[in-house]
Amino acid sequence: MKYNTYVKRHTPISEIGFGAWQLGINSGWKNLEEREAIYLVEKAFDLGVNFYDTAPVYGNGTGELRLGKALKKVNRNAVVINSKFGRLVDGTVDFNAKHIKSTIEGSLKRMGLDYLDSVIIHSPPISYLDGTKNDHYNILERLKEEGKILAYGASIESCAEIDLLLTTTQSTILHAFFNIFHQNILQASSIIREKEAVVVAKIPLDSGWLTGKYTKKSVFTGVRNRWSKEEIGVRAELVNKLETIVGPDQNLAQVALAFCLSHDLISCVIPGSISKEQLLCNVSSAEKKLSETLVKQLHNFYETEVAPLQLPW
Repeated sequence: MKYNTYVKRHTPISEIGFGAWQLGINSGWKNLEEREAIYLVEKAFDLGVNFYDTAPVYGNGTGELRLGKALKKVNRNAVVINSKFGRLVDGTVDFNAKHIKSTIEGSLKRMGLDYLDSVIIHSPPISYLDGTKNDHYNILERLKEEGKILAYGASIESCAEIDLLLTTTQSTILHAFFNIFHQNILQASSIIREKEAVVVAKIPLDSGWLTGKYTKKSVFTGVRNRWSKEEIGVRAELVNKLETIVGPDQNLAQVALAFCLSHDLISCVIPGSISKEQLLCNVSSAEKKLSETLVKQLHNFYETEVAPLQLPW
């Protein structure tokens, strides 16, 4: 496992992180029992994973409660924990700055922590990323001074969002939508490097499509029922083409994660796991190195086959 800088002069993060959306009760994924959720976190730590990404809304607070229980016996300085603001513990979507402090204090209490390594604004409308028009970032700076957080930023999806956030705030953390099917953020690499921001790749398996387990006949429930029949067909066809490029002997999920990590712009990927098998597959991706030729083929595939389609999340 390779470890990269997240917050300067603080604990580096594992390049394979742990997306903790699935840990909570009724999270929208398989409904894990508490013992299963805690086991996955403990197993991940044993495998070298030390970066955990959570949010108050995950399982309406139960995701953070379970994560806190799982990491209770771990040296606090050995792990890096990110939580979020904007999608509140009761499921309400409210980005009003007045909720920032209480949201962070709620996360700290549920996880039994004195501080969070980082807090990000949870996929907000672009208007909230403008530091000249919002008080959010002044509040976050004060919380840094109080020692309740070490760093902050936002969860974003586009180059325009990155540019606005990094040019108008002191944000250093970007949780960015990036995978084989969504490579747009690479166009913002210059400003990311200039501002020395850290990029965590969210949704690196494209909500499961880049595992190769879905087809045009797949039926989705929960959060994944957002795709229309037509969108499912389009993605299924892209996966078929992708598998031809990658080859039949490759594990597509591992290739997808290794693709993200083949870019030095990416410090960490945060796939979710609902089983030991999925966790082991994700972690072993850290050992997989793609050839320059394959990476170039995947870039070309995106530019010619995927980008023109403007795939929705």
